[in-house]
Amino acid sequence: MKKHLAILTLTCLAATAVHAQGLPERIKSAGKVTVANQPNYPPMEYKDPATNTLTGVDIDLGLALAKQLGTTVEWTDIGFEQMISSITTGRVDLIHSGMSDLPKRRDTLDFVDYMKSGAQFYTSFARKDEFKTLTDFCGKTIGMSRRTSFPDETAKWSAANCEATGKPAIVVVGTEGSADARAQLKQGRLDAAVQGSETLPYLMTLEKDTYAVIGEPFTAVYQGIAFAKKDTELRDAYASALRALMASGEYKTIFAKYGLEGTLLDGIYINGEAVK
Repeated sequence: MKKHLAILTLTCLAATAVHAQGLPERIKSAGKVTVANQPNYPPMEYKDPATNTLTGVDIDLGLALAKQLGTTVEWTDIGFEQMISSITTGRVDLIHSGMSDLPKRRDTLDFVDYMKSGAQFYTSFARKDEFKTLTDFCGKTIGMSRRTSFPDETAKWSAANCEATGKPAIVVVGTEGSADARAQLKQGRLDAAVQGSETLPYLMTLEKDTYAVIGEPFTAVYQGIAFAKKDTELRDAYASALRALMASGEYKTIFAKYGLEGTLLDGIYINGEAVK
């Protein structure tokens, strides 16, 4: 029995070593990866109201990736606007918090993409019949988190689809976050709001007959795990771990748990480019 246990122990240690091979030495030594995350974006990351524990797609995926790599995760709650500086100064090892892989961010960061997303218009359930098409939002006051890319994307969409056709421009209101935009929408201070398409189905199950999604997402972007430009070893280790989760089916299982199978990618993408 002792012989079998010894063999089993050695086998487990060997497997962990193989997983950890691609990790930078600092991660191996620490036995953990420090991850920037702000848990205010359900179902991507949030605190379970009943237990106050972190949960969501990013949390489940982050833990699965770390396990695949033979390490653990230390989540660090950091405001979205401070996340990029936290990685460039070495406060955290990576960002995994519903961050869009945008070309302007690639000057500072590299991304391992893991899902598709898009900016989505929605309004209050009571006003849903006022908006038959997306251009019905022209001239309306629309709120969205000022910390995201949504204000710029909405202004760009408005220029092409409202002003260019002689309609009044959308009045873009930058809010303190998506929750603030929803609060202002309920108060009647906004006509509509914009949020990531992956979050709205979840919110609509929590607050029935409160919101109404209008049309399809008006942008298409990838969301990615962000790494410092110099940290290619860690980036590539995560890309390999994600490939393994895709092959095993665990990647799909995590997204299916939250009803987000439609956001899955068909392979590994780094900075928006497919990697064989």
